[in-house]
Amino acid sequence: MSDPGKVIVALGFFTSVTVIVRMIANAAVAHSRRGDEAGRSVVVDEDRMSRLEQAVEAIALEVERISEGQRFTTRLLSERAAAERLPVAPDPQPRHVTPH
Repeated sequence: MSDPGKVIVALGFFTSVTVIVRMIANAAVAHSRRGDEAGRSVVVDEDRMSRLEQAVEAIALEVERISEGQRFTTRLLSERAAAERLPVAPDPQPRHVTPH
């Protein structure tokens, strides 16, 4: 990096990344402090949690079903592509059948 312009750009980039990381860290600390205060007053509703668990399980099952379909489709497409790359054997000469 002999070009002074590149050095200035690199220093500016790393400085801005450092500032952004510090801002995010400070915001996370401030948020966690507020979350501790707010978390003490949370009331857990068992029925609601049960419905939420059921919904998450249903979503997980659907995602698994979709991924199984994706794997099946991928396998079919890869088999078709492999079959298209195989050389095709020429048709054998048709035999002349004589009628009886």
